[in-house]
Amino acid sequence: MKKLKTDCFNPLFSHIYVEKSMLNHPLCGKILKNFPKAKVITIEHYKDVFNRRKQSYNKQNMAKNLILAQSHGSVIYKGAKVCQSFGNDNFYYTSCMRNCIFDCEYCYLKGMYPSGNMVIFINIEDTFKELEGMLKDKSIYLCVSYDTDLLAMEKVTGFVKKWIEFTKEHPNLTIEVRTKSGDLSFFKENEAVSNVIYAFTISPNLVVDEYEHNTASMESRIKAASYANSLGHKIRLCFDPMIYIPDWKRHYEDMIDKCFAGIDKDSLLDVSVGSFRISQDYLKKMRRDMPKSSVAQFPYVNKGGVYQYPEGLMQEMEDFMEKKLLEYISQDKIFRWEDDNE
Repeated sequence: MKKLKTDCFNPLFSHIYVEKSMLNHPLCGKILKNFPKAKVITIEHYKDVFNRRKQSYNKQNMAKNLILAQSHGSVIYKGAKVCQSFGNDNFYYTSCMRNCIFDCEYCYLKGMYPSGNMVIFINIEDTFKELEGMLKDKSIYLCVSYDTDLLAMEKVTGFVKKWIEFTKEHPNLTIEVRTKSGDLSFFKENEAVSNVIYAFTISPNLVVDEYEHNTASMESRIKAASYANSLGHKIRLCFDPMIYIPDWKRHYEDMIDKCFAGIDKDSLLDVSVGSFRISQDYLKKMRRDMPKSSVAQFPYVNKGGVYQYPEGLMQEMEDFMEKKLLEYISQDKIFRWEDDNE
């Protein structure tokens, strides 16, 4: 796919919109210090910018602006059916941000939001307060990095460190931090916590180069996962979503071999396997916005409102991945989306 030229666009976060109610929040000042050349614009509500009509998600992705906002109401949601729960009954997710610093061509966010700009809800203390109330009654498994990549923005927000500190104080809470980052320094600077799981999405470099724009390379992610694992952090490998590409078996087999050449299989927590799938409503918008995208325009089949690969292809891809993984790890460490959501 021919990539859009970026030399005619503003630099990343050249404009930062701040809700008036958040101007005096301590985190607001800390974030703004990271972007001394940015033009700061005060607004009443983030939706005045983020939800404007006739925005171009793809063009905004080339020159993202940042919006610092306050979240309101409940921000802890039941896990979606297209996501893996890893056998956890009380499976939830939360969103401290909207949109992602990375630009994965197949990402459901492209179909979910009207804007390519990023929103950071800086009143994270209110999320913790809501969660504390829920934790009085039950244990919770919480994904904190599905609608963004928190680790990739950690130097700006410090959110992952805040989540670590909160989770340490609540033994009946387990969090998953999912990432495509290759940052090593974070794991050296932060202690390993038993109920904090770092889930690295690993893809063959052909998928990275074609569809996962601006993310770390396959080798960098494997290196980061291996390093974190060696320091005692709980590591999960996510081979999800698998993307159908030319000569896919060779690429995915090579990826698995490289993963386990660098990562200790015995201390690895588990792995997830799943082929690409997406809500029918999200894909409809993505196809309209990305007419030349091979991953958006693929002839998927609709099953219960979720587009996925044809049954035979999906089964072949996931069976192949599972068989290959069994060369390195036991069956009980492999979670498949279709099995997890029957």
